[in-house]
Amino acid sequence: MADPTPVLDDLRAESDELDRLVAELGTEQWRLPTPAPGWTVAHQIAHLAWTDHSSVLAVTDQDAFAREVEKALSAPGDFVDNGADEGAAKPPAQLLADWRAGRRALDEALRAAPAGARFPWYGPPMAAASMATARLMETWAHGLDVADALGAALPPTDRLRHIVRLGVRTRDFAFGVHGLPTPFEEFRVELRAPSGESWIYGPEDATDRVTGPALDFCLLVTQRAHRADLALRAEGPDADRWLDVAQAFAGPPGEGRPPKGRKGSTGRAHGEGPEGRADAEGPRGAGA
Repeated sequence: MADPTPVLDDLRAESDELDRLVAELGTEQWRLPTPAPGWTVAHQIAHLAWTDHSSVLAVTDQDAFAREVEKALSAPGDFVDNGADEGAAKPPAQLLADWRAGRRALDEALRAAPAGARFPWYGPPMAAASMATARLMETWAHGLDVADALGAALPPTDRLRHIVRLGVRTRDFAFGVHGLPTPFEEFRVELRAPSGESWIYGPEDATDRVTGPALDFCLLVTQRAHRADLALRAEGPDADRWLDVAQAFAGPPGEGRPPKGRKGSTGRAHGEGPEGRADAEGPRGAGA
C-alpha cells in the first residue's frame, strides 16, 4: 500500500504556494474573473475549501458525508457551483481562514488514517494517498486559473510527478469515458521534469509512445491547455488519440480549452463534481 506522506507533504507545499499568491489580495482582486466563466478568484478558492471540507467528512464522519452525497444526487448539475457560490459570497478574510482550516484538518485526518484504509467518495472509495493526489491535482490546476486571473505565475516544480502518475494511470478511463476502445498494449511515456529529471512509464519496446515536458502533460490531463499549444509528441495511432482525450479527473469529459487565439470554449475543464481519481476513485476546474 502506498505511503501517503510524500504526497501529503507535496500537497501542503502546493497549497502554501497558492496561499502566498492570494493572501494579500484586495477585495477587488478576489472578484477578478478566471478562465472558468462565472468563477472569480474567490470562487476558485471557495471550491478548494468546499472540496477539502467534503474530504474531511469522508475521512472522519462517513454518515455526514453520506448526507452530502444525497444533496449532490438531488442537484447533480448545481451542487458544485452552489458550493463555490456560497463560499465566494463570504468576506475574503473569512474565506481564506476557512480554506486554511479545512486544509489543515484534511492534512491531519489523512496523516492519522489507518494504513490501508479507504474512504467513501462521490465515486469509488479512495485510499489516503489517492485522496491527497486528487487534492494536489485540483489545487495545482485551480491555482493556475487564479494565477491567470492575477497575471501572475506559479513556477512548475517536481511536485507535478503525482499528477503525471495519475495522468498515466487514467489512460484507460479517458478512452472509456469518450466511448473509445481501450488500447490493449501499454504505452511508453517519457517526460522531462521541471528539474530536468526523466520520468518514465511503460515498457521500453512499446509501439505507442508519448514524450515531452512533464508540465505540458499535466496541463493536458487537467485540460488547462489545448494539445496544439503543447510540446508533446505521440508516436503510434493510439498514443496520438490519447493526447486528444486524456483527462486525469473523474466525471464526463469537459470541453477543455481552445487553442490560443481561438474562442468558444467554456473554459471548464472537466465533468461536474468534486475532482477525484478517475482510475477508480471518484468526480471541476481540475479538469478539477
